[in-house]
Amino acid sequence: MYNVILFLLVPLKSIEVELEVRDHVATVVSTLNYENKEDKPLEAVFVFPLPGDAAVCHFSAEIGKTQIVAEVKEKQKAREEYDDALSCGQQAFLLEESDRSPDIFSLSVGSLPPGESASIRLEYVTELAVQADDGLRFCLPAVLNPRYQFTLCLHVTSVPASLVPYSLSFSARVSSPRPISKVESNCSLDPLQYLNTDQTQATVKLAAGHKFDRDVELLIYYKDAHQPTAVVEAGQASAEPGSLMGDPVVMVSLYPEFPQSVMSSMASCGEFVFLMDRSGSMVGSSSCPCSLKDTLLLLLKSLPMGCYFNIYSFGSGYEHIFPKSVEYSQQTMEEALKTVEQMEANLGGTEILQPLKHIYSQPCIPNQPRQLFVFTDGEVGNTKEVIDLVKKNSDSHRCFSFGIGEGASSALINGMAKEGGGHAQFITGTDRMQAKVMQSLRFALQPAVVDISVTWDLPKEVSVTVLSPPIKTLFQGQRSLIYAQLTGQVGAVAEGCVTVKYSLAGHPSENQLHFSLRPAEDTGLTVHRLGARTLIRSLEMDERESRGQQDGGVKEKVVKLSVQSGVSSSFTAFIAVNKDNSEVIQGPLVRRNIPTPCEFISKEKTKTLSISVFSFSTIIRSSCYFIFVFPAAAPEQPPRDPLLHLVSLQEASGCWLLDPALATALGKTNKEVETSKPEKVDLWATILALLWLHAFKMDAKDEWELLAMKAASWLRAQNGSNMIIKE
Repeated sequence: MYNVILFLLVPLKSIEVELEVRDHVATVVSTLNYENKEDKPLEAVFVFPLPGDAAVCHFSAEIGKTQIVAEVKEKQKAREEYDDALSCGQQAFLLEESDRSPDIFSLSVGSLPPGESASIRLEYVTELAVQADDGLRFCLPAVLNPRYQFTLCLHVTSVPASLVPYSLSFSARVSSPRPISKVESNCSLDPLQYLNTDQTQATVKLAAGHKFDRDVELLIYYKDAHQPTAVVEAGQASAEPGSLMGDPVVMVSLYPEFPQSVMSSMASCGEFVFLMDRSGSMVGSSSCPCSLKDTLLLLLKSLPMGCYFNIYSFGSGYEHIFPKSVEYSQQTMEEALKTVEQMEANLGGTEILQPLKHIYSQPCIPNQPRQLFVFTDGEVGNTKEVIDLVKKNSDSHRCFSFGIGEGASSALINGMAKEGGGHAQFITGTDRMQAKVMQSLRFALQPAVVDISVTWDLPKEVSVTVLSPPIKTLFQGQRSLIYAQLTGQVGAVAEGCVTVKYSLAGHPSENQLHFSLRPAEDTGLTVHRLGARTLIRSLEMDERESRGQQDGGVKEKVVKLSVQSGVSSSFTAFIAVNKDNSEVIQGPLVRRNIPTPCEFISKEKTKTLSISVFSFSTIIRSSCYFIFVFPAAAPEQPPRDPLLHLVSLQEASGCWLLDPALATALGKTNKEVETSKPEKVDLWATILALLWLHAFKMDAKDEWELLAMKAASWLRAQNGSNMIIKE
């Protein structure tokens, strides 16, 4: 690959990120340092990603010795104030959330005079997601992939990671009531430094020389991670009592543990719909397209007999293997796998809305609960519309979503799973997609949890207002968070109790947590801001659902809560104007779009030279640069994974056939596997396959456990459990 670049001067010089993790909540402080080395005043515009569930709670600018703290205002008023300031020759700063997706922000730094420097401080708080291996995931989205439909409205400028003209430094401090086992990352880290003997506090930072070729992902592991907790945070002294910011707020973290007798029984029915992203952008993902094919192989081999399934794929349009979901059998499984083998990432753009509408338009099959699995890199421009559609159909299905590759939209992936009552997973770097996907399939096969209710037992002088939406789903060992406002007089030794009741496979169950109402120390307003963000997101969705109806009060509620809490929303923005500077900035203002790193790959496969053009829009002139990409020779295909080879030979019923292909997969000759075979050769073949899995692939048990359970069930059905296996 060869690149020929003509670069413009870019005023953003460095980004410094400080992360503070307290148990499963993170506070992130980013400092962006700008310098104008041109001979004209500049307006710098930087469009960048943040976690979709982040609560942006502080924005300030430092110019020389002057610090300006931004205020939250209604978005249109903030934009007008920003434009008025620039037209008057004043310095102004505007931070706003995209109208289409809550994980995209635009930062405008206005009227930066020649030779002037400015530091922008941005702070947000976010929850850490629980992973399949119980690690807590923090992701700093360094990569902003082009979002289809976005570039025209947001002027996103993207360049290959190696060409980003600013640096990143990143450090993290972790503290928890429980010991910290380890911290891992997809990037190179300096060694973890423990700060005390019980290993409950530690620091870590990125190794020198980090490149912008990926998101920065941290996986934090605690001992005894499944302990339920409750944190009560005192209200803000200056806020009005009875208001959200003036009252204490509690954050309850629950980890439901289901009875083993119930968990051992997997569902033998269901309609499983797999929706695969085959847009051109998937070519650049480190996990695709081969891993998607391997994952579909494992999924199809692990489905229970008696269920129904279908596979959709989408890009600019969409396709499906069957006109409607079909019953799972050897014939339909083979037909689906044959089609999957021919799939390529060649369907153009990422238009997920239309295939979703088609899936939801299909009538549900009686007694076959619909389970939707969505695989995408999340490069869509209508995130909120997609999430709203999933929510609208949440009563008829569960949605399990998978974000693939660097820069996958966390707002889209988490939002679909949350509103669809499912579970979200992210696959990046060297992650094995199969293990994470199979965990979600286990969740889908678990008995559905119904009749979920939450009750509070508090002192009579204390009332509770729940800020979180109702809990829609519970999964074994997965965390559920509840935020609630506590109003009234709390005694020094007062205690509260929260109880979650539900029904699982016809068995009533409950989980209970007793907690002290005494506020925790040194939490600042983190819990309040997360609670406010949770309520704001719920109200925003209510507003979108009520459009066209006579309910104009929801937007006003969001704006009021956003301003009161200092947390951003889709209807507000942070605005700061340097009114202390009496010197009017002279000269025409030049606009510079700050380039954002992207996973750089041509959106369409070509066999000739491809040319990509990225434009820097300016107010007084336009410039551009060209990147010439010469396609590299196709790499040789690696030999097939022995595990996947063996899995590919399994029948839909769960058994294996005794033939030369199985012998090859087991690393034996046909003569060796036929030695001492019983009369029922398929029983023998299936036992040999299970023995091989347990002997050689225990490290990948999460991937083959379900299909092995199906094989064991087949053996029992054949009265093969009492067979004597000869040495």
